Amino acid sequence: MQPRVRFAPSPTGYLHIGGARTALFNWLYARRNNGVFVLRIEDTDQERSTPASVQAILEGLKWIGLDWDEGPEVGGNFGPYFQTERLASYKRIGDQLVAEGKAYRCYCTREELDARRKAFGGEGFKYERTCRERKDQPTDKPWVLRFAMPLTEGVVSFTDEVLGKISKTYGDLDDFVLMRGDGIPLYNFGCVIDDHDMAITLVGRGQEHVNSTFPQLMLYAALGWQPPQFAHFPLILGADKEKLSKRKHKEADLMFHAKNGILPEALLNFILRIGWGHGNDEVVPREKMLEWFDFAHVGKTSGVWNPQKLTWLNQQYFKLLPIEVIAERLFPFLDQQGYSISKSDPRLLKLVKALRERAETLVELAQKSATYLRKGVEIDAAARAKVLTDDGKKVLAVADEMLKAVTEWTPPALEGVVKAASEKTGVGMGKVAQPIRVAVTGNTASPGIGDTLELLGKEESLARIAAALK
Repeated sequence: MQPRVRFAPSPTGYLHIGGARTALFNWLYARRNNGVFVLRIEDTDQERSTPASVQAILEGLKWIGLDWDEGPEVGGNFGPYFQTERLASYKRIGDQLVAEGKAYRCYCTREELDARRKAFGGEGFKYERTCRERKDQPTDKPWVLRFAMPLTEGVVSFTDEVLGKISKTYGDLDDFVLMRGDGIPLYNFGCVIDDHDMAITLVGRGQEHVNSTFPQLMLYAALGWQPPQFAHFPLILGADKEKLSKRKHKEADLMFHAKNGILPEALLNFILRIGWGHGNDEVVPREKMLEWFDFAHVGKTSGVWNPQKLTWLNQQYFKLLPIEVIAERLFPFLDQQGYSISKSDPRLLKLVKALRERAETLVELAQKSATYLRKGVEIDAAARAKVLTDDGKKVLAVADEMLKAVTEWTPPALEGVVKAASEKTGVGMGKVAQPIRVAVTGNTASPGIGDTLELLGKEESLARIAAALK
């Protein structure tokens, strides 16, 4: 049987980083096993679900390079792929369960249940099956549909692909709510029907859903359906060791990292490694993910967010990716800073080549690139005091005259000027290069002096040196 897995987010905001990792694990499983990756939108939270959130999820998945075989914008033979378009299926199955005595209408109000829970003492409260034997079915009162949990003794268990065998007794489960009276399914009901109808063979999701698996398995049994396999992935914790949440942690937003100049390849690698490993490999490009990924190496314990590791990985991908790719990613950040450079401008590739190993993010790379794109430069006061001394200016003046005579403005020719000026002034080449560097970049650090001057161009370089000498 061809493997079929799904990612089923609720569109109640941006794409959560934990959701992105769940999508990644499912996508890798599908791609490695010649399976199908389905995207389903669980949009039954009518108060919080929005079309904008749906778009945010789609754009987030596209940004990190996860394509789907069936779902929104793609279609497929198992649709619809939005739960709000599948309400007829939930009603049909709900009616079937009632007719078979496996579900019943419950008329207990939220206020009544809250009062009983309070009287019980809160945690551990289970619905007392008050309406289970109720004969009348009033039409003028709100109701929910509840599952009739078997009253016999029994054990429900499953073997998780990550956690191993897990069991619960029937007595630990209650008559859980399947559906509201308005036809909106709750999670345990909707996902079971959808996974069955879409022929899902494995459900991969976060460990927070482990306890949901038991009532879902009871529902599969009641309907006579074969359940899928399950794989529950470890949680992602913030630096404060609490579960990464939209409310507390800004880094929970996938696109927060895109705005901060993190490469999608680096972020994908980072979230992969929070919960999965392959020996001591930290840098795992996509082709290696597809070659190595399996559930056997998914961890059981929660992983902690490490921003330093993320920026380190970003630096590694600055080195690994083709210069053209980084230049394409850099362009919007230059545009945000107001530098109207064309994508075909040859300086763009030269900037990336010269500066990519000196930056941690695309934001920083854009800031460093700005030095070479604007007119003029502001010299750091400490650098001026340390390097542009009277002796430093004398050396700079000698180099300036030689640079004016250069006809081929290339790194080798420019480095030749530094050597010639060193010989003429009797100081080391560093003593020549550093005054030039401070004069043209405003700081004491830059790429090689030949590359630096080439990036600026002859006219701008000489103008900045003249300004420094004044």
